[in-house]
Amino acid sequence: MSSAAQTLSDQGPPSGMTGPVAWARANLFNSWTNSILTVIALYIIVRVGWSLIGWGIVNAEWTGNAAACHKAAGACWAVIHEKFRLMLFGTYPYAQQWRPALAIVLFLAMIPPSCVRQIWNRWLLVAWAIVLFVMGWLMFGGLGLPTVQTSNFGGLPLTLMLSIVGILFAFPLAMVLALGRRSRLPVVRSFCIGYIEFFRGVPLISLLFLASAMFPLFMPVGVTIDGLLRAQIAVILFAAAYMAEVIRAGLQALPKGQYEAAEALGLSYPKRTVLIVLPQALKIVIPPLVNNFIGTFKNTSLVVIIGLFDLLGTIKLATQDPVWRSFSFEGYIFAAVLFFVFCFFMSKFSQYLEKLLSRSKTR
Repeated sequence: MSSAAQTLSDQGPPSGMTGPVAWARANLFNSWTNSILTVIALYIIVRVGWSLIGWGIVNAEWTGNAAACHKAAGACWAVIHEKFRLMLFGTYPYAQQWRPALAIVLFLAMIPPSCVRQIWNRWLLVAWAIVLFVMGWLMFGGLGLPTVQTSNFGGLPLTLMLSIVGILFAFPLAMVLALGRRSRLPVVRSFCIGYIEFFRGVPLISLLFLASAMFPLFMPVGVTIDGLLRAQIAVILFAAAYMAEVIRAGLQALPKGQYEAAEALGLSYPKRTVLIVLPQALKIVIPPLVNNFIGTFKNTSLVVIIGLFDLLGTIKLATQDPVWRSFSFEGYIFAAVLFFVFCFFMSKFSQYLEKLLSRSKTR
């Protein structure tokens, strides 16, 4: 290769062909039509964005009372400042609200170390088990703390409890159902198919009503099931059916050679399932599986129909105060932000997990 050609190859593309200017020219201003549409869209975005900034920040009332909010030209974030304890913790005893607050802090504190691949070991599972036990102890009481009835649970702790416990119990049940649906035993396969199709064909609202109204009818006289436990069981059964189909897709996507290789090694069915089949199948279905986790987290808002006040329910309860009733919209924005933060984190973590597993596969 000549020195001139070698010098040109080392220079890279011209500056006008890369960067944001080149991208805008190629995608937004590549024709007269696109240029006009781009200018119109930018105008609308600027106008709407400026109006939202004026309403939500510049002209907003942050810490005043309801009278000041009525005089303000913007949003009334003072309703959150005034009612945030009711929004976050519901009717949990006021003097004991440090307990659900500490439970939330412990849960959030466990998330950063759980994202570090180097410390994924049995000790992390032990730490999670301890934290979940402490969270349950803080919420329910006992062992030196006053007992709090589950009817007083509400807000963000209830949403986290229903979703975390729901996912923890639904996931292993879903794996069993997915494996059972592919079983060679007709009775096992028929039962799993019937379970999955039934619970996927029934709305969660119907299951919550059934759990609330029907469970007590099957109990012996004098035996009652806590309302929160009924809702939790309904969430677990519903989520497991959807997760089972996702896991089954991963099992079917796995090359047949993996099954045959495990059998050729003489591994028993439990060993080849746990060591060979499930790890590869679950890696394939990370995106739809996390999508189900997000759906389970958001579906917890439906428990309000059976008298449990999750985050949305407590916000509605807080804004029923006649003084603040006109500012419920700001409360729902607050709920939307909290839901978005948790769901966005789950989405980004699934992307990180995909990249991590892809890198380890190529090594």
